[in-house]
Amino acid sequence: MLWAISCFNYADRQAIFSVFSVLEKEFGLTTVELGLLGSSFAWAYGLSGPLAGMAVDRMKRKTAILTGLQVWSFICAATATARTFPQLVMFRAAEGLGETMYFPASMSMISDYHGKSTRSRAMGFHQTSVYVGTIAGGYFAALLAEQYGWRWSFIVFGVLGMVLGLILYFFLKEPVRGQSDVRDENVKPISMSEFIGVLGRTPTALLLMGAFLCSNFVAVVLLTWMPKFIGDRFGLSLSAAGLTATLYVQLASMAGSALGGYLADWWRSKSPRGRAGVQCLGVLCGAPFVALCGMSQSVTVLIIALTFWGLFKGLYDANIWASLFDVIRPEARGTAVGTMNMMGWLAGGGTAPIVIGWVASGAGLGPAIALASGVYVLAAAFLLVAIFVFIEKDVQKVAG
Repeated sequence: MLWAISCFNYADRQAIFSVFSVLEKEFGLTTVELGLLGSSFAWAYGLSGPLAGMAVDRMKRKTAILTGLQVWSFICAATATARTFPQLVMFRAAEGLGETMYFPASMSMISDYHGKSTRSRAMGFHQTSVYVGTIAGGYFAALLAEQYGWRWSFIVFGVLGMVLGLILYFFLKEPVRGQSDVRDENVKPISMSEFIGVLGRTPTALLLMGAFLCSNFVAVVLLTWMPKFIGDRFGLSLSAAGLTATLYVQLASMAGSALGGYLADWWRSKSPRGRAGVQCLGVLCGAPFVALCGMSQSVTVLIIALTFWGLFKGLYDANIWASLFDVIRPEARGTAVGTMNMMGWLAGGGTAPIVIGWVASGAGLGPAIALASGVYVLAAAFLLVAIFVFIEKDVQKVAG
């Protein structure tokens, strides 16, 4: 059920990027303005993350998830009413506010159904919904735009999301908070000041957040600019560019996420470094293929680069939250996910569309995308410090 909700979450996010070329012409937008449109979601999503996480730690997660689904789906449908660029930015930012509670709530819920022996696999399976949703949003939004106009993309996705929320109200169940990690079922949430203290004493969590900031920067570059890059460089139609930009990388990410989940659970059974180790492997191996995407001069080379980028991206993605939960106790997990989302989307995803748009205005979109590979290397540096210096002590604190 969470997989289905997350699929709509990402389909709604991706839809707008596949119609960038249409919006560029209809509203007379520059690449920087298109970047601002992409960043507005990330800023709203990131700024509201810690508050959303604290709310999730204090309320039923089922309520947070299904209410959020209704809100963001309604806003998605309402985006079709936009007639000016400021209105587009407003709706895009509002959708970020609507989606902000989903991941803190869903990851907290999954962590209560799955302990440390199966958590990466469970979250890796859930992560595959992100890739399916991205493909669906990328392709069907462009297809609907070609046939009926870009507004229908948002109406269809929004209405279907609201219907899904009504159905799942009768089936989604709330687990006991902390049941997979602690014997005491009376898990009490902590205040923000207490949480800040926990972060200050848990350097691994801070380093994981730094790595997520970097990896999310690169991921948002892919989501935001790849459809337009492919359409401009290779002259593909709107739907063909949207499909090419999402299909190969996201299918490969599905395989990488499944592999990363199994590999991380196995490695975690041998060493507390296991999950972060798989993440580090993902970003280090993925960096050359990010650069190759921006430099490719043929569709074949681009598809190969996107496929390997997606495969290694999946290794990292499968363990984003499972790695964090190894060093954060159940009572603070919603707040931790919200805070990590704030860092990843505000400083990473929020800057990526504008930075790449600004670089592209002078150097071209291809070189701008290639430069993002260096941010993956920085993510690996954060993870290596965590792996070799801090992670063993921080895992022992939670276990104790």
